[in-house]
Amino acid sequence: MASRTYPLGSIDLLSQLFPPADLANPDVGLTDLASVIAHYTHNSLEADGFSNFSVQVDTFDGQYVVTVNCDEAQDHLNQFALQHQRIFSEDGAGRSIAGRNLMQELGVWNPMQGFPVNSSPDDGDCKWLLCPPLGLNVIGQRGILLMHYPPWQVLQQGTFLDCMTMSRWSKVLSASGVPEDEVGYYRTIVDVNPIAAPGSGQSEYPNDYFPIMMTSAFFDGPDERNYIRTMLDLYLGSVNAADSKFTLPLLVCGSPLYDPQAPGWFRTAFKDQLPVDANGTPTVDVLQTGKIRLSPDSDRETPYMVANHMIAAGVTGKCTNDASKMPDIRKYEAQDLVAASFLYEYSQNPDIEPDEAKTRACQRWFGADNGLSAPNPPDPRDKQVICALAQMDLFYCAGPPPHPKYTFDEAMQRCAGADDQPCCPAIGPTDPNKIG
Repeated sequence: MASRTYPLGSIDLLSQLFPPADLANPDVGLTDLASVIAHYTHNSLEADGFSNFSVQVDTFDGQYVVTVNCDEAQDHLNQFALQHQRIFSEDGAGRSIAGRNLMQELGVWNPMQGFPVNSSPDDGDCKWLLCPPLGLNVIGQRGILLMHYPPWQVLQQGTFLDCMTMSRWSKVLSASGVPEDEVGYYRTIVDVNPIAAPGSGQSEYPNDYFPIMMTSAFFDGPDERNYIRTMLDLYLGSVNAADSKFTLPLLVCGSPLYDPQAPGWFRTAFKDQLPVDANGTPTVDVLQTGKIRLSPDSDRETPYMVANHMIAAGVTGKCTNDASKMPDIRKYEAQDLVAASFLYEYSQNPDIEPDEAKTRACQRWFGADNGLSAPNPPDPRDKQVICALAQMDLFYCAGPPPHPKYTFDEAMQRCAGADDQPCCPAIGPTDPNKIG
């Protein structure tokens, strides 16, 4: 039995980085900030594969102190504790506070506070709260997802993993062949805007309050505001990449069709390291791969791929007559499976070049070296997988809670009876908004 007691941070610091207990739904069982910290620490230990563990959080000498007992090697627990401290230190997630303070000083923090987000009563009024990665992997991650911002639902449910985006991404990962007991290592998120807000309306017109330039508060300027690069450094340089020539891989999630802010920031931040189009403009096209250095003096390069937002297929994917062009649902599914396979390639070969990792993934899901054509997997089962994921995204129930009408196994059966064509009359949607 391994045991470790360590200070995570001062009461003042952590009260700004962790959400108040009363924001969570009653069934989460949070009572005070110590219970909040214990809850998310528990989630992180679980995500990192720790077994038979307990977590206790107390206050001592102005600090929140964490005690973990577990059935793991002491060295492994020590690694977790040290990285946990780094992530929530003043020089880690604490740098988000300076970004928030700047926005408050400029009068641009939650400019629509007290007004409805949109016409849906479920989303309520505009509300913002700092929200660094809570309850996600600390040392077990095998790739990082660069995304836009966390939905308010995270604070209510006490987890990132029950929101629609992560539920769907988990299914894509397992459908791509990632073993079920390893799926949790590919769900670690760094948001370019570490601000929890209602999940529909805050990022979409006409309420676009999270533009790309707002991310400058968490990146540009003095070192104490350099939150995004700091968090990427901490997560991409995990112990899982210690002996590799590259850092862990980075998936940059978002596209012109849905939630483009993360790729937009990525292009702005690393414009001197990205390919350019015929006009000389840096590009961030879906399935684009390459390598960047997070800082000019970074020891290692970071392999990256630009991908769709994980929920985009279900929001904007359609049945059309041309599976080679977006927003055809088959193209969406194949692109998302390529992104999942790209990350998994690095767990098999951490030193693989990103273009080679992409080629291998595209050969599997498109039957070609790139994703420019219609999907045409050589393996018949992979064709069925694309169809099944499309069925799950085309037939979605509003809830509560929102969920696919069909399970993956049910969708696979439907596709088997329809020659793996998700849009054919036998199993295709009748909603005219889904027919292109």
